[in-house]
Parts: sequence; structure tokens; C-alpha cells
Amino acid sequence: MRLTVLGGGGFRVPLVHRALLEDSGDRAGRVTELVLYDTDRTRLDAIGAVLAHQRGRHTGPAPALRATTDLDDALRGADFVFSAIRVGGLAGRVRDERIPLAEGVLGQETVGAGGVLYGLRTLPVAVRVAERIAEVAPGAWTINFTNPAGMVTEAMAAVLRERGLGERVIGICDSPVGLCRRAARALGADPDRAGYDYVGLNHLGWLRRLTVDGRDRLPELLADPAALASFEEGRLFGADWLRTLGALPNEYLHYYYFNREAVAAVRGAGATRGEFLHGQQSRFYERARPDDPAQAYDEWERTRREREETYLAESREASGGWERDSCDLEGGGYDRVALALMRAIARDERTTLILNVPGRGAVPGLDGDAVVEVPCLVDASGAHPLAAGTVAADQLGLMLTLKAVERAAIEAALTGSREAALRALALHPLVDSVGVAGRILDAAGGFG
Repeated sequence: MRLTVLGGGGFRVPLVHRALLEDSGDRAGRVTELVLYDTDRTRLDAIGAVLAHQRGRHTGPAPALRATTDLDDALRGADFVFSAIRVGGLAGRVRDERIPLAEGVLGQETVGAGGVLYGLRTLPVAVRVAERIAEVAPGAWTINFTNPAGMVTEAMAAVLRERGLGERVIGICDSPVGLCRRAARALGADPDRAGYDYVGLNHLGWLRRLTVDGRDRLPELLADPAALASFEEGRLFGADWLRTLGALPNEYLHYYYFNREAVAAVRGAGATRGEFLHGQQSRFYERARPDDPAQAYDEWERTRREREETYLAESREASGGWERDSCDLEGGGYDRVALALMRAIARDERTTLILNVPGRGAVPGLDGDAVVEVPCLVDASGAHPLAAGTVAADQLGLMLTLKAVERAAIEAALTGSREAALRALALHPLVDSVGVAGRILDAAGGFG
């Protein structure tokens, strides 16, 4: 089975490779060839060296590895395509963060004005990728991790659907699974034996029930301040607010519920997250030696550890300042979701995963083509969203607003419409003025 990774020179690709090495399934359902595609040969060579070292330390079967800068060559013959591209690189992310911050509103990779700017830049490329997949690898399943994952998945899904290929693109994210597993551990439960009722859009979701042996134990967790203080989301939002909500929010909702504090923390930091990562990863790619896999791997592992330790640092500072738990520093999460998804489809191993897919009526109030983030039953025929039931008014209201933002951004990216781009920015609840939205759009350029 062939897996193609778009963005194959990306920093987190070794996590995907590590998950593939750990896969103990039979050959019929195991990835036997890994193709890395990137537009930057230097990055491909550096990551290739890290993967070579990982392979050398592994005693079991491993996928054959090939790297290319030709998109059609990478796609041809693929059974699965993992899309993890970053259009504009980290320099583009820095602009997405700094332009809104100059106007006093949140500058963040996927949330607020920064997320809209990232989407406007990324969507045209993602659509072209979907068109090439439809032409060159129509039988492939596409797993999208490219951010903003919700709107990118929805745009790619429309392309494949229009070409009669059905629902063959599925978005994944590591935030929901991380939240669910941390909450289960806080209750002393086995995360793999618990059930999770989660609903939302990408980076905008809520865990509403956590069942163990058929009993919902989320109320018990919400009533226990010590248990809440034992994991990241509990510390991030605070016990009082979580009890008020009656649910556990995705970590990215901190930017909505504590917007002033988050903006102040970001503006008060010496560098934005994008600036930190840009400097950090630039040093890795400069220092990694393709002719010395061990050295490249050591450099990557040191950089990865530092990346995980500083994740959401501004939000943690805004909520009192605290360090991440050791169990959350191993990295990955999305790689394990991707592997579980591929395994379920390739081997027809029925499982339930929280994924980004067209809702098809799973979330009342959203139309069937709207990509939502909900538990899905996965089998050989793909991912089938499970009915969410009634959604709280505050949750549905935010989801409807953000879906309008996503769709305006998709329209703008595909048509070049300044009006649609302005609508996407001005309608976002974290952009507090149409005038601010217009100035952000002008500073970003590219429309009108």
C-alpha cells in the first residue's frame, strides 16, 4: 500500500514515519511504500536523513522511501494521500500573525483574522491539489491535515464530489483526541475504553459526554476541581468556567472565551508563535546534515521537544502560567489518528474516530455539505458521521458564524472577490470592526 505525503519535507513528517514503523498489521493493510513530495529539495533531504535514522533503529518491516518534487509523480499510484502543506511557509504564518496584531486583534495561525488570511492563501493551492488527485489518483483516499483544516477539507471535498468521486477526503486534527484522552486520564479511566460525545468545527469544538462502562462521567469530572487542575484544558479554562459551560472546550476556544487576555499575552510576548517556529525550524534545516542521519535525527528530536514544551505558551501564560505534562510532550497525535483512519479503511477495521467530514445531517442547523468535526464510524467505505443530537444554542451559534466565515473565505479564494474576503474577515467574532477587517485585508494584499 502506497502513502504519499504532500509537504513531505515538513518538520512533523518523522512522526508519521514513526507511526508507520510501529504498525504491526499484516502486509495487506500496511503501508509498504512512503512517497514524500515537497517543493523544497533541501527540506526533503533533511527529513529524509531523519527518517533513515529512524529506519535504522527499527528491527521490523519498514516502508520503502522515495522523495520527489513532482506532484503528479508523487500522486500516481497512491492509495492514500496525506496533505500537510504550508503555503507561504512559516514566513507567511508570521505575516498572518503580525498584520492582525498591528490592529489590536488576535494574530493566530488558524483562529481569527490570521486563520482567514492563511485560508485565503492556502485554499487555491489545496483546490489545485484536489484537482490533480482527481485526475492522477482518483481511487486514493485523501487525509487532510493542512490548516485551516475545516475550510480546506470542505473545499477539497467539493472538488472530488463534483468529479463523482464521493466523500474521499477526510480531515484530521490532534486536538480533539488529545482533549478526550486527557479528560479520561483525569478520571483514572482507560482512554481506549471510554466513549466520547464531541461536536464542533475544526478548532472549535466541545466534549459533551465522556462515558465509561455506559455511564457518563463528565459531570463527575466537572465537579472535581483537583481533577480538572490535573490536565491542560482544566488549567487553561479554570474549573469555574468549565462548570458553567457544562462541557470541556477544545483548547483553541481559549481565544474566544478569554480573548482579551489571549491578545494581551500574544502582544506581550517577545515573538509570535510563528516567529519562534520560523527561527527554530530554520536552524534545524540549516544544521541537519543529510550525510549524517544520526546527527540529523538528534537535531530534529531536540527541536521537536522544544516545540512541544512551548505549545500554546501564550494561552498558558494568560491562564496563570504552567508547564505542560510530560505525557503531552511526546508529540504526534495526528499521526496516530491518520494511521488508525488508514487502517480502518484499508483493512475494514470498524472504529470510531473524531474527524472532519461533511455532516450529512449529523449536526442539526448545518447543511449536509458543511464539514464538521464529530465522531465518525469508519470502515472500508469511508467515514460516516454519527448524529450529534441537539446542540446547545451558544455552541451552534458559534459554529454557524464560523461556517459563514469559512465559506466566504472559500468563495474569495476561488473567485478573487474582495467583497467575499472582506466578509470572511469582518464576520469573524474575533475581528471587532469592519474598518479593522478592511485594513487587515489591505495590508495582506492580493485582493482588489
